[in-house]
Amino acid sequence: MSSEFYLLVNGSSRPGSTGESEPVLNPATGESIGRVAYASAEDLDEIVATAARGIREWRAVTPWERGRTLKRAADILRADVEAVARSLTLEQGKPLGQARIEVERSADFLEWGGEQARRIADRVVPGRVPGSRIEVQNHPIGVVAAFTPWNFPMALASKKFAGALGAGCAIICKPSQETPASVLAMARALLEAGVTPAAIAVIFGHAGPISDHLIAAPEVAKVTFTGSIPIGKRLAAAAGAMIKPVTMELGGHAPVIVCGDVDPEQAADVLARAKFTNAGQICLCPSRFFVEESIRERFTARFVAQARALRVGDGMDPATQMGPLANARRLEAITRLVEDAKERGASVLAGGERVGNRGFFYAPTVLADVPDEAAILHEEPFGPVAPILPFTDETEVLEKANGLEFGLASYVFTNDARRQRRLTDALEYGVVGVNGPLTHYPEAALGGWKESGIDTEGGIEILDPYHRIKHVNIY
Repeated sequence: MSSEFYLLVNGSSRPGSTGESEPVLNPATGESIGRVAYASAEDLDEIVATAARGIREWRAVTPWERGRTLKRAADILRADVEAVARSLTLEQGKPLGQARIEVERSADFLEWGGEQARRIADRVVPGRVPGSRIEVQNHPIGVVAAFTPWNFPMALASKKFAGALGAGCAIICKPSQETPASVLAMARALLEAGVTPAAIAVIFGHAGPISDHLIAAPEVAKVTFTGSIPIGKRLAAAAGAMIKPVTMELGGHAPVIVCGDVDPEQAADVLARAKFTNAGQICLCPSRFFVEESIRERFTARFVAQARALRVGDGMDPATQMGPLANARRLEAITRLVEDAKERGASVLAGGERVGNRGFFYAPTVLADVPDEAAILHEEPFGPVAPILPFTDETEVLEKANGLEFGLASYVFTNDARRQRRLTDALEYGVVGVNGPLTHYPEAALGGWKESGIDTEGGIEILDPYHRIKHVNIY
């Protein structure tokens, strides 16, 4: 069944003023499942003006009631998990079980943002003049422009909605036009729960003109983005020119250091699952596998066996373990990276090719003998390809692990407590997984180092990027 994915403005769904739209494709088939409306410049002017009114109404709601509203929205999402998960799988491709987890995690973030809203508190500091005091007050920063990607379209947007709305801000979200249904479903849950309609907008369209328009708008006070480093730099530069703060979670190329004292088969099992979840389209997922020479052969054999055993197929099939890549661009990018590695002398131990000629499927792939100059060791692969690299020297492997501009996620597998601490401390990454996979739960802050991000999302700090401080001296 084909659907129309309209702009959501002031509580109402509507097409863009010019009527422009694009097809939304099912990655498993390459066929259209509907069309998504594009916003024009005139639409954006109206949307920004609506949000400016919306923040006045929403910030007047007490933090306690904002918390109640976000909790209610989380419950609405959880009650509709099956229908929302199906929409998510159809537009993004991931297996239905993984889509359910994403919907549940999104609800968790909304609930957490509501809980933290109830903990907003000003601080009173005694003044230096007798009888005086200083109040340090938290105020919503204003209208937030949020830009979110297609790999976890609902979960990554939920972090921004939870923080912005919990803090009392209005939010204009521009998700990927390739995955409109899931973010719209979350926004409708928030509206049903009682969020001021003018405080929420979900829009689609040409990314460059929309970001330029929103960042330049005087009413927009804050920019938040999840996506690639090059686009993040462009948005940060535009925001910086207007002294507007940004929160960014940018790309990753996570090194994994697997030490010789661990069970290689067990480590391979854990890391293969982490690598091929969501077809490897996760900023946090392991992507450079440094394995100590003493266990490399056993680790590699088990990892290859796991890759070959994965059932690749349509995410709507309950038997599917890995779905398609999300779009044709990713299929082309992964093909290019693998072919480049092969041309430079790498060996393909599993996969290395497209699966079928319908949809955007690529086989779970394992590479060995990958030379240092191969593009896959320098570019974020964002797909189901695992290069396995031997090491013998700890200092050398740390230099390679830390040698790129990325600083989002990293992994250490060792049972030696001292080595574990030494490696964890030395890795120049905002997130480290020790002897297990990484995921982002709302109760803990997460953010990248180096070029992989600015600020954090989640944790008790989830509202901080959306607040500004007012210092009040009272005599």
